Amino acid sequence: MKIAHVYKDYHPPVIGGVEQTIERIAHAQVAAGHDVTVIVSASGGRRTRVEQVDGVRVVRVGEWARALSSPICPGFPAAIARTRADLWHLHSPNPLGEASYAWVRPPGALVITFHCELTRQRAFLPVYAPLVRHLFRRADALQTTSPQALARPDSLVTPFRDRFRVVPSGIDAVPLLALDRDRPGARTLRERFGDPFLLFVGRLRYYKGLHVLLDAMPRIDARLVIIGEGPVGEALRAQASRLGLGDKVHFAGRVTDAVLHDHLAAAGIGVLPSNTPTEAFGLALAEYMAAGLPVISTELGTGTSYVNQDAVTGLIVPANDPGALAVGIQRLRADPAIRARMGAAGRARVRENFTTEAMMRGMDRLYAEALDRAGSGAHRPPIPDPAGKPGKGGQGLP
Repeated sequence: MKIAHVYKDYHPPVIGGVEQTIERIAHAQVAAGHDVTVIVSASGGRRTRVEQVDGVRVVRVGEWARALSSPICPGFPAAIARTRADLWHLHSPNPLGEASYAWVRPPGALVITFHCELTRQRAFLPVYAPLVRHLFRRADALQTTSPQALARPDSLVTPFRDRFRVVPSGIDAVPLLALDRDRPGARTLRERFGDPFLLFVGRLRYYKGLHVLLDAMPRIDARLVIIGEGPVGEALRAQASRLGLGDKVHFAGRVTDAVLHDHLAAAGIGVLPSNTPTEAFGLALAEYMAAGLPVISTELGTGTSYVNQDAVTGLIVPANDPGALAVGIQRLRADPAIRARMGAAGRARVRENFTTEAMMRGMDRLYAEALDRAGSGAHRPPIPDPAGKPGKGGQGLP
């Protein structure tokens, strides 16, 4: 089968939860014998190029600029028009890809994964929402990554929630489940940073809430290691300096997989202090849990509170609250027995729910549903527009 994924970026080179999830899906599909194309921006490159990356055909469309995190690539519709696929998989939100697909209307079944809500770009919803609702009506299968995404009353998915299937994102869990706290690199790190120390892994982006964690650090009797780079990195380093945190916070930058595994094996608590619903799932939580770490996350009304089960695999605290974050971390720091129990529960939860294999079983069912619906020519009744206008069953924009 020919499968085409459409998003704004791809890993490599962009490191992010959605990008890595698409990469894992694409690799699994290639391994199963499918012909897979991924159409994305060139991530800052001005020229369009086509590459083979681990068996995946990656079309990187020349990017002229970015506006509100969305690439501007005039060649995107043409790249879609030149691609033949039995099944199209759009990853949303992605205004460039969604508008290009709606313009070209290529043949083939259509699957849409809704990954997260718009936050910074909500002012543009009056323009963007009609496009998304049009595509949701037209899609042969709809998917999101957690039940929480379907429970939000103000979501774009609300009028279509009965059609959505929940397929959680997965991680390559095997090496993380096998990590040993006594590996030499882990012992060295504990000697350097203490036991337990806190660990954050991820892109340094505005919605990760690291500024809240830094505000909490003066009240926490542990050191923090931050692995990753990103657009707010310099601001965070300046904030740590203003707070006088000194060597209490270590910015490790980007590291190799081996060094990352040393940190995951050595740390005592994994932290994801995100502060907006842009954090829709939190793959880092699953990675911490696979490594046997208890986790601290924040209540956002998203899948982070699906991955991390409060008082089972870790603690969930209010977002944007340095005091609550400090209290939760101190509670785990002070009780090794709770950390061990939650760490074991987290590993069990990852094995059952958040592996690449579990994700692909769900994807296979979703694709079968989409192909069956597309092949039968079935069409659902028009879905009312939330603004009160009747839907048009996929025949043009509402």
